[in-house]
Amino acid sequence: MNTLILNSLKKKASLVIENRVLKTALVLEVRKWPSSNIIEIDLHMPFTSMHNWNEVNYIKCKVADFTYRDYTPSGWDAETQTCTLFVDAGHNGPGSIWASQLTKGDELGYLQVKSTRQTPVNTSAVICLGDESSIGHILAMQQLAMPAARFSGAVLMGDEHSRSLFNEYFRTPLQPVLRNDVYGHHSLTEWLLKQSYNLEHTIFYLTGNNTMVSQLRKTLKQQGYGQHQIKAEGFWS
Repeated sequence: MNTLILNSLKKKASLVIENRVLKTALVLEVRKWPSSNIIEIDLHMPFTSMHNWNEVNYIKCKVADFTYRDYTPSGWDAETQTCTLFVDAGHNGPGSIWASQLTKGDELGYLQVKSTRQTPVNTSAVICLGDESSIGHILAMQQLAMPAARFSGAVLMGDEHSRSLFNEYFRTPLQPVLRNDVYGHHSLTEWLLKQSYNLEHTIFYLTGNNTMVSQLRKTLKQQGYGQHQIKAEGFWS
């Protein structure tokens, strides 16, 4: 049997196995932000219970054959089994292409929902800093933070219109910060150094591109914050 036929048979067998373990969610709505790469996807997930979502989770979504990307559900409602994904489609990859082509009524295939092991710890202040790729993660942190008054932070936005939309769409103490550099760490560092956070009772959660996360971690250490006060989750390079 030649290699081409063998590979074809392997692919068909893998698809059969994959389809047996895949769960499906219904796309309720898709909203593409004007002049931005951000795409919101509302989902109904009848095969997943959300009652025990006490940590920030991610959904391993099928975006192409044998290709998966992790997206964080935010704004979930356990009773209706609905949630929202935020996809930063500004990167040239299968996830961006998939999200850009989704429409209301589509079925979304996913392998599993797993925890990132991140949740707001019991401290006076929970500060989240991230970029457009981590909006879902940060909003999930906000939903979990109790009382809500101890939660704040900032999110990078690519332009003034996106900053305006962020303020319009969300009831949140998060401040949209205009991105003035490629990875955003200079912009967020400038914003961070203007804040007055308690050195002892503050935990920082850094999420987004790896360059921004690593540089912000260095800045916080230089400011005197300990390693246990900095939680990091890099998403892309």
